[in-house]
Amino acid sequence: MTLDIKKLFAERVKCVRVLVVGDLMLDRYWFGDVHRISPEAPVPVVKIDRVDDRLGGAGNVARNLSVLGAGVSLLSVIGNDEPGRALQRLLSEEGVDASLYEDLNFDTIVKLRVIGRQQQLLRIDFEKAPSAAILKTKLAEFRQRVLDCDVVIISDYGKGGVTHVAEMIQLARNAGKPVLVDPKGDDYGKYAGANVITPNRSELRQVVGNWSSEVELERKARQLRDDLRIDALLLTRSEEGMTVFSGSPSVAIPAQIREVFDVSGAGDTVIAVLGLILALGIDVVDACRVANVGAGIVVGKLGTAVVTPEELCAAFESLYGR
Repeated sequence: MTLDIKKLFAERVKCVRVLVVGDLMLDRYWFGDVHRISPEAPVPVVKIDRVDDRLGGAGNVARNLSVLGAGVSLLSVIGNDEPGRALQRLLSEEGVDASLYEDLNFDTIVKLRVIGRQQQLLRIDFEKAPSAAILKTKLAEFRQRVLDCDVVIISDYGKGGVTHVAEMIQLARNAGKPVLVDPKGDDYGKYAGANVITPNRSELRQVVGNWSSEVELERKARQLRDDLRIDALLLTRSEEGMTVFSGSPSVAIPAQIREVFDVSGAGDTVIAVLGLILALGIDVVDACRVANVGAGIVVGKLGTAVVTPEELCAAFESLYGR
């Protein structure tokens, strides 16, 4: 490869403007020590000594982009509550231009993880779908903001925040903006016309069914591409790396060999890096290779994490050279 990634980040990334839309959530971590088993039930007793709030979902995508140096706008929904205010504060600290609609009948989505001795012991989810009126208002703002960005990333976690995804894709394509979607659910028809979708293995199986060989996977992936009229499908495969279905044949990108500490948010890093590199006019396969390197870095960190430009450039050049 001849991709000069350091030059890209030094000279061009800061000019990229990304619009992120999707399900925003607060990733809250309770850290503590475990010294005994509860006398009430066979579960560990965790004495909490630290609480850490992080951006989750679409917020983690935006955070990754901001840390990498891009200009980021975020459209999403929060509740009028403490977790919503925490998200506003975190986004402001990360330099994200966030337009967050407050829904009085909506509780901000929270994923609470209890960590003992650096291991996740329990996760508790608090979630509720936002109202249709709020989502309609968000779509109207999207119609304006899409004109001022270079690429659109839609982060669908299946929480109800991207009900109008089909309209958003059409608006973006009409404006000549590439669209990347991190999909969810068993109906991908709503993503028709997107440039790239990035399902993982279990997500793709929900749509196309199981496969017994790489040949069968290739056939099913290409049929889905044709049905949805998308340019590329990036399948993330955990320890098996990634497969890019764009041209013919598909391209397999092996995973980076490293100790996996936590896969939380790795998909957010993948689509953030991929969207950023594609916005610079880089070929989709090369962009996926960069995204794969980014994912390999964040899985070595605890919780929803980000990759810095320095980490990404160093790891990419170590693997591929210049």
